[in-house]
Parts: sequence; structure tokens; C-alpha cells
Amino acid sequence: MNYEQTLEYLFEKLPMFSKLGASAFKKDLNNTLALCEALGNPHKKLKTIHIAGTNGKGSVSHSLAAILQTAGYKTGLYTSPHLKDFRERIRINGQLCSEQFVIDFTQRIIPTIEKIEPSFFEITVAMAFEWFAKEQVDIAIIETGLGGRLDSTNVITPELSIITNIGYDHMQLLGDTLPLIASEKAGIIKPHIPVIIGEIIPETQPVFEQHAAKLEAPVTFAPHKYYVSDWHYQRHHLQLTVAHLSNDERKTFTLDLPGIYQTKNILSVLTAVDHLRQQGWHITDLHLQHALMHVKKLTGLHGRWELIAEHPDVILEVCHNEDGVQQMLRQLELCTYNELHLVIGMVKDKDIRKVLSLLPPTAHYYFTQAQIPRALNAAELSAQAAEYELKGHTYPNVNTALQEAKTKTHKEDLIVVCGSIFLVAEVNT
Repeated sequence: MNYEQTLEYLFEKLPMFSKLGASAFKKDLNNTLALCEALGNPHKKLKTIHIAGTNGKGSVSHSLAAILQTAGYKTGLYTSPHLKDFRERIRINGQLCSEQFVIDFTQRIIPTIEKIEPSFFEITVAMAFEWFAKEQVDIAIIETGLGGRLDSTNVITPELSIITNIGYDHMQLLGDTLPLIASEKAGIIKPHIPVIIGEIIPETQPVFEQHAAKLEAPVTFAPHKYYVSDWHYQRHHLQLTVAHLSNDERKTFTLDLPGIYQTKNILSVLTAVDHLRQQGWHITDLHLQHALMHVKKLTGLHGRWELIAEHPDVILEVCHNEDGVQQMLRQLELCTYNELHLVIGMVKDKDIRKVLSLLPPTAHYYFTQAQIPRALNAAELSAQAAEYELKGHTYPNVNTALQEAKTKTHKEDLIVVCGSIFLVAEVNT
């Protein structure tokens, strides 16, 4: 098979959560362990950082990868899903893994695929471990796909675990209360391995403390170490002043990830850097300053309040659940614009009504859908939105919707594409 045929095999042969939803989720680690065993257990040859969370884990993963590679370390980064290119999931120092590796790996593992019938995600996790081990990275940042305890990535024993935050998402798989969801995320905590919790929520704090105590894992709540004392949104950048709680020492950083939610993520990032320094990783303040200003360039992160056009401004924002939309609304409060135009599409298994109830009735809506089976039909989304007095028309795909929005806006208006990472991925940029 050539590269295109290999991708076709992977996409069509293997169950994909992005297409099918819960039916593609394997509720144990057996397949991942079997795949790794067939490959000689590459995950055991790696130093890793494991990151879970409802929101923010992508930003934290990319930020830490940028910091470590700026500090001179050969840094692997595994994230999901991809936006444009499958190989975005597996990077080293910001570079995609090679097409030939994807071909060779798939050919090698086909007998095991035929035998155990793994999911698409399980294969990509094993592929990432194999690439990072083959290339002898100094460290790999591994982002969970869904949950934690039963996530395919949870076969690693990391140097550090991070749980960014807990919110309502994937409730059909993780539970319908914050403590239940937190318990699933806490499944990445390993015996004696330090764990960082990015936010303090009264309902979930005891869950993490109990899990950590049971495993004798040192636990640090990032807001107990740092707080953001000041911040300024500067259109393309976010300037933050972060204070240390113990001595009130303050440092200012300029981030190229301008979303206001980075005021939360930065606490996890800086606490993680403290732990890494204690473990002997050489990371200076200059490394931090440079990396945080160039995360997108260094790692290829996209879709986090990303400006892709001006006059009118067009923003891509991958928020897709209640917490994410609340953060987007906070961001909108900081923006200056005349009228707001929202190009929106969602997937069927999200809490659609909760999201719709948060959105402003004064905006102009362009209801559409990603080209995947899991997408909610645009007409159905429009009908549900009407119950919350959100009015607009339906469009067969995001680019048609976006083009229509552009024809109806003035230079001072704002267009935001949101509701699904899969919708954002289909925008022609």
C-alpha cells in the first residue's frame, strides 16, 4: 500500500470514535497492551508526561512540548484528533512523523489488527509509542483521548501526570456527575508518580486527593502554587502576569495562544515546569518566555481562538462542550465588534441543549455539520436552537456556511466557527 491506501485502510478498517462515537470506545486496555507487546513494548522505553482533562489538555500538552523542545530536548507529542493531516497526532519537535513510517508500521501490524480487531485510536497510540521509541526522544508528551482510566494511552508509567480540569463531557461513557468524571480522569494517577491538578473544584478535589493518597502519589493543585495577578488580551496575544503564592514573586509571559482560558492552563504548565526542574530537567526562564510566545509555530497547534482572516475577523474555536462555550463567551466579552455571526455545528453525543442555552440570541447563526456520521444534522440543530430563540439558516457544510456569513457581514463584525473540532477541521484556510 502507498500512503493514501494505508490511510484508507486505517480509516475504513478500524472503528473511529470521531465517526461512530461510543461504539468505537474499547473499555479496557487489553488491545493496547497486545499491540505494544507485538511491537516489543516501545512505551516502556520512553520517558513521558501524561495529560488528561475535559478541556485544556491540548493547550497544556502543546505548551509543555514547546518548552521542552526550546530547552533543547528531543520532544515527542501525541495528541488527538487531527485537524488536517493524520500525522498531526504524532510529532517530534513539531515535525510530523514520516509517511513511510505510517506505511511500514501499518504493514507490520496488520496481522495483529486482523487478530484482535483494535480501534483506530488504539492503533494510533501504539504507532506513536513506536515512532517515539524508534527516534529515541528524550521525552514524550502523551495526551489522553477520552477519560483516563480506560484510555488507550494509560499503559504508560510517566514522569509526571497532569489533569487540567473536570467538566461535563462524554457523560455516556464517563459518568453524569463531576465526581464520577473526575474518578475516570484520576485513573491516570500512578503509584508514587507526582500528579498536578489544574483547577480546584469542591466536588472533585476529594476524589483526586483520595486516589493520590491510595497510590502514594504526591498531588499538587496548581492554584495552590500560582495565580494570575494581571492579564491583557492583545488580539493576537495574551499577556499574563503570574504570581507565586509562597513569595508573591511575579513573572510576565506573552502567549501566542490568546484564548482567555489560557489564564487557567498557564497554572498547570508552570507547576509542571517546577516538577520537571526538580527532576533534573534544565529549563530556564528564557526557555519559558520564548516557548510560550511561539507555541503555535513550535508545535503546530491550531483552532484555539485562532484568527484566520480580517475585515471581518474570522475566528476558529474548537470549543464543543458547556465549559468550553462558557470560556468562549468570556472571550467574546473582551472583543470589540459590531455584530456577531456564529457558524456552528455539533456532534450527536454532546449535551446540545446545555450548549445552546448558553449562546446569545442576538447573534446571527449559520447551522451546519461536519462530514462525519457522528455529526448532528444541521436541520435538527437549527430546530433545537430555535427553542432558545437562536435564529439562522442551515448549510450543508462549514465552508458554504462560512462563505455565506462573509457575504452578510461588515468589516467591523466578528465571525466565529465553533461547536466541534471536526467542524473546525473542515474549514478551508
